[in-house]
Amino acid sequence: QVQLVESGGGLVQPGGSLRLSCTTSGFTFDDYALGWFRQAPGKEREAVSCIRSGDEGTYYTDSVKGRSTISRDNAKNTVYLQMNSLKPEDTAIYYCAASLSYYCSESRYTYWGQGTQVTVSS
Repeated sequence: QVQLVESGGGLVQPGGSLRLSCTTSGFTFDDYALGWFRQAPGKEREAVSCIRSGDEGTYYTDSVKGRSTISRDNAKNTVYLQMNSLKPEDTAIYYCAASLSYYCSESRYTYWGQGTQVTVSS
């Protein structure tokens, strides 16, 4: 059974930091790209960041570039998203997902976690 379980979300003040984790099982982690997606209330889900297998090339959406870092630990079957300088507009449910595709696009991701809530508010 494929499982992806997010953790590390919560309530944080603007300017604060958070590290999201996604632990996985049930598939060949090293062969898959991993991504973080988010969905804010009333909005469509969007790609935040992805990291490929192999060369571990990364993608970041413009709104988080320079203040977020995606990483993966293949030995632990875990992907992380470090988020700094958080803004209220970062408030969303954050999902991790896995893909055999090269592209950081929601439609190309096959396995999904249940999400973790991130709320940025003063």
